[in-house]
Amino acid sequence: MAPKRATRSTRAPPVTPTPNETTTTVTQAQLQALIDQGVAAAMAEAEASRVRNGYNSNGSGPRPAQTARECSYSEFLKCKPLDFKGTEGVVGLTRWFEKMESVFSISNCPATSQVKFATCTLQDDALTWWNSHVKTTTPEVAHAMPWAALKKMMTDKYCPRGEIKKIETEMWNLKVKGTDVVAYSRRFQQLALMCSRMFPEEIDKVEKYIGGLPDMILGSVKASKSKTMQEVIEFTTELMEDKTHAYAERQAERKRKNDDLSKNNQNQQNKRQNTSQAYTAGNSGRKSYAGSKPLIVGADLPMPTTTTTTTTTTTTVTTTTIISRAMVALSAELKAILKVTAQD
Repeated sequence: MAPKRATRSTRAPPVTPTPNETTTTVTQAQLQALIDQGVAAAMAEAEASRVRNGYNSNGSGPRPAQTARECSYSEFLKCKPLDFKGTEGVVGLTRWFEKMESVFSISNCPATSQVKFATCTLQDDALTWWNSHVKTTTPEVAHAMPWAALKKMMTDKYCPRGEIKKIETEMWNLKVKGTDVVAYSRRFQQLALMCSRMFPEEIDKVEKYIGGLPDMILGSVKASKSKTMQEVIEFTTELMEDKTHAYAERQAERKRKNDDLSKNNQNQQNKRQNTSQAYTAGNSGRKSYAGSKPLIVGADLPMPTTTTTTTTTTTTVTTTTIISRAMVALSAELKAILKVTAQD
């Protein structure tokens, strides 16, 4: 038997990591978390795909499209539509149109029921007119009329050409009174609804609105370049409020300054009055002049002595001489009187 031949097995030497290489150890918990995250993302994507394709969440097939439920007459009345009697004029009819269209939108009233429900709000003369129209056709044909056709019939009936002409004239001459842009905007919108043929485009209406504004805000509103009525009305209202507020502040400041000036003048007047009263009180102890001759100011003051000694002596001698002569004359008269008396 031949001896077994020894074989040498070659093994790859172990790989020693270089100093620049790093090894990352992933724990079992971290691995499970990564798996769960991937599964959740895949399920969310699958659900989103089913929703985009119109399938139910259970995968049973596409979901049926939800149709809007038509309103009933009772639901229509809950939106509180306006009544129309036929005597409200152009403005009243326009408001009835506006309110009715708003109710149609809120109540989700179908087009096939709009005329039928709307004509139920007619009263008095308007109801009589509508009933006459129904008799000329049939209720089915009358109620199948489009809403736009009913609006035209009622406009022709209750908005005579003369009334429309007056409204158009008012629209052309409408301007802001003072600073009340709120009232101007309200009236402009009312007239614009009744003068729709005057404004083929929205921008035409905006330009006419701006033309009726006062000069204090006209330039700023033009510079805003508003394209719709809502934009221009909001900008105009806010701008006028700012202008009015600033004007009120200036008026308040001017009033405050005037009050301060008036107060200072009053204080000065009081000071002068107090000074006059003090002067009067100081002179109250002096005697007033009671003579019959005119008062000469300073007459009671001693005159300054300016004469010389010679002048004073001469004046004294002259006075003595005059007195002596007077006494001699008086003595002679007395003697004459006594002599006459003795003879009698």
